[in-house]
Amino acid sequence: MNIFYQPLIPEGILHLDADESRHCLKVLRKSKGDTIRITDGRGFFYEAIIIDNNPASCGFVIEHKIKEAPKNHTLHIAISPTKNAERIEWFVEKAVEVGVDSITLLLCRHTERTFTKAERLEKVAISAMKQSLKATLPRISAVIPFSDVVEKSTETSRFIAHVDHTNPNHLKDIAKSGGQYLVLIGPEGDFSEEELHLALTNGFKKVSLGTSRLRTETAGLAACLTLNLINS
Repeated sequence: MNIFYQPLIPEGILHLDADESRHCLKVLRKSKGDTIRITDGRGFFYEAIIIDNNPASCGFVIEHKIKEAPKNHTLHIAISPTKNAERIEWFVEKAVEVGVDSITLLLCRHTERTFTKAERLEKVAISAMKQSLKATLPRISAVIPFSDVVEKSTETSRFIAHVDHTNPNHLKDIAKSGGQYLVLIGPEGDFSEEELHLALTNGFKKVSLGTSRLRTETAGLAACLTLNLINS
């Protein structure tokens, strides 16, 4: 199944953009009268019929609107951008496929990359959403200081993944199903002691993701997998 993306369907825009139109008509060989499935990235699928096979603006009419199945939890990962931009793109792709609601890029004391290409990350997320047959596009926030994320968080289940071999508390053993989760994932140099202290004093729980030392993007994906399995 192929899914197309048009975020402005709720505003009455009933045609695909140029890239989606080209893929639909030229690559997949769809034509006038064919049925296609579209998502608005806001939690809905649409069964639609092509009425205009313009490769720059493929028009359609909606036959059915289908709400995505609700989840019993929310998952927010706040992760330090990696020095290699491709690695954080890999994380975004895999986290969206596995299941994540929000991703915040976290500016920590040891963060090596303080900027990202937001448009590129959004394209990666859109592609992963379509690939994994989802109808909700996760929100990706620009680089935000660690203290702002920690002090302004509203999630009820808050964790900080910290490299500490004396810490026996694995995320899978502490997290309960049905939660509103926020997990902080630090840079390769880990969180500073000041950052750890700030998180703990703001109600975060220090957790382990296993005995192996993980790269930043691997740790983020491990947290996504763990919390989605708990809620499966």
